[in-house]
Amino acid sequence: MHFGIILCLMISKVSSALLDQRPSGNSSWTGKLLVVPMDGSHWTGVKAVAEEMGRRGHTVIVVIPEISMRLGPGKHYITKIFPVNYELDLLNEILTEHVRVVMSPRQSLLKSVTSTAASFIKIFNMMVSTSESLFKNQELIGFLREQNFDAVLTDPALPMGAILAYNLSVPAVFMLRGMPCGIDAVATACPDPPSYVPRFHTLNSDCMTFSQRALNLFVKILEPLICKFVFWPYEEVIFNFLQRDVSLTEILKTGAIWLMRYDFSLEFPKPLMPNMQLIGGINCEIRNPLTKEVEEFVKGSGEHGIVVFSLGSLVSSMPKEKAAIFFEAFSMIPQRVLWRYTGEIPDHVPENVKVMKWLPQNDLLGHSKAKAFITHGGTHGIYEGICHGVPMVMLPLFGDQGDNVHRMASRGVGVVLNIHDITAETLVDALNTVINNGSYKQRMEKLSAIHNDRPMQPLDLAVYWTEFVMRHKGAEHLRPAAHELNWLQYHSLDVIGFLLFIVLIVTLATFKCCALCWRRCCRKSLKRKED
Repeated sequence: MHFGIILCLMISKVSSALLDQRPSGNSSWTGKLLVVPMDGSHWTGVKAVAEEMGRRGHTVIVVIPEISMRLGPGKHYITKIFPVNYELDLLNEILTEHVRVVMSPRQSLLKSVTSTAASFIKIFNMMVSTSESLFKNQELIGFLREQNFDAVLTDPALPMGAILAYNLSVPAVFMLRGMPCGIDAVATACPDPPSYVPRFHTLNSDCMTFSQRALNLFVKILEPLICKFVFWPYEEVIFNFLQRDVSLTEILKTGAIWLMRYDFSLEFPKPLMPNMQLIGGINCEIRNPLTKEVEEFVKGSGEHGIVVFSLGSLVSSMPKEKAAIFFEAFSMIPQRVLWRYTGEIPDHVPENVKVMKWLPQNDLLGHSKAKAFITHGGTHGIYEGICHGVPMVMLPLFGDQGDNVHRMASRGVGVVLNIHDITAETLVDALNTVINNGSYKQRMEKLSAIHNDRPMQPLDLAVYWTEFVMRHKGAEHLRPAAHELNWLQYHSLDVIGFLLFIVLIVTLATFKCCALCWRRCCRKSLKRKED
């Protein structure tokens, strides 16, 4: 009896010791993370996770091209730089052309589409060139292969990181807002019904009329063709690097966790898969004190407060004539304005305007003096405004910005203006509306409270799931079986066809039996009459 009790205690202690040795979310276990970022605003969230992972003791290596807009070294990660076959002048030329296109006067639909498409083709060609430069750098690829990384963190909008993770056989963590043509829904096998999930660039809500649903369905049908057009240059890049035919969709399907840079304070409710985690507002909690000069300017605004103005990382300047409209409008309001602007500055800048080449946007929006936010509608800026409860005047320029601002306007927390038609009077009216009409502030504060009421901060959630993938070498238990089904099986069309066939057979058999019985009955009745 005593021997049995002692044996049980020994087994219990051994089991506890073994359990204590397993890596867990709260352990001191550290691993290796490879980060392959995308330039521009996409770098903001990825950098936050890379820095935090490095701060927690993980070895973080960030691979970046030698020419970029915003990519660079950090305090808590190692940077590996690879050469590219273009110069900084080309990047600046493309960005200047992009600004000219988005700021040009209103054009016909055909001309607008062709000029925008041409601008994005140049940007995309540079992305393809960057990928080719990395994949041809055998020395760097060999170094990365020797590191035995536990996971790769990347933004699949630039497929370079996803392709590299696939080649290294390392589980990938994707961070994104969304991808063109709905390829992310296909890659995650996530239900995406066009009846209530609006497609990008349609400006639809989740409550659509018949005509809107018809447009939504038409766009969904076109999406595979759009994907083919957008990503076809990567087919050759993938083949040359992997030396076999693999589609981009197949590569994206291997993603372990998808960190989606939105939540339902902005996005309309829609289905999610188990490996999709919402991290909207990931950069909001990263706060720094304002410089003395900026703090004095902000505090000097008195009861009128400040207006924060930024059009994102790609558009920091504009034509002189367009800028004059904004300077004129700002001279007509009592608030002080902090504007991220690198263009030509006029001789007489209004005293209430401070022009800055770099703007501590999140820190300014979190200041008690912030009264309004003029934004282009990028995801990071939108969420910083939501996080701090600041009403917005929105000027969408390109990409998903039109859909983002439409969602905000539908919630009654901002006013949308057209950059092509804007005048000093319309801008002043919009600012006065969101600042002086208390309903905008009230609705924004309610939206902010909903967004901030969560069990875990977005950055902590992103880090947790990245560490989870590193500890467990992926997240296969979250991968739906839908990936193994073909189109007929996914929609159960084979089962429906089989059941229809059975119904048809039973119907025909029943009909034949009834016909046979009818004929026999008719024969008997005829015989009786003859008798």
